[in-house]
Amino acid sequence: MTSNKLTAGQAFPKIEVPLVSGGKLAIGNGTADTKKWRLVIIYRGKHCPICMRYLTQLESLKGEFEEAGLDVVAISGDGQEKADAVTKDNALSFPVGYDLSIDQMKKLGLYISDPRSPKETDQPFPEPGLFVIRPDNVIQIIDISNAPFARPELGAILRGVKFIRENDYPIRGTHAA
Repeated sequence: MTSNKLTAGQAFPKIEVPLVSGGKLAIGNGTADTKKWRLVIIYRGKHCPICMRYLTQLESLKGEFEEAGLDVVAISGDGQEKADAVTKDNALSFPVGYDLSIDQMKKLGLYISDPRSPKETDQPFPEPGLFVIRPDNVIQIIDISNAPFARPELGAILRGVKFIRENDYPIRGTHAA
């Protein structure tokens, strides 16, 4: 269950995770490590075949996202060994973070699932999330799912971000009830 609901238009919370390539990835709360927009994909883990197809599709669109001015990153709760295998097995060239903690998952408002069996995986894991973050660290687009089957189509996200940037389109969904 999610304990924190992030909303469009708010600051992305600060998280830091290790990268498969070495070093750390820090996102949020004014982290000025990029002047670009950023697409952050949270994937369930190596055990999820739907995630692997999604990451492969993301890799095929990486150049187009970069041309549109977005850095692409993917993060999971997997440990280093599994994240390294995901990167190699899927020939991913974008940064892949790992060891997303349960506290960080909650901070991002992600749904968290327990494994159905040891065959699936050996620890609680995040359900899918997608965030488009502006250079000022504000969330422009947010999509959080409670199941692996419901994810935004990456081509639509790419087209949408291009439209947003070309037309100075505002953040949507910010009406306070």
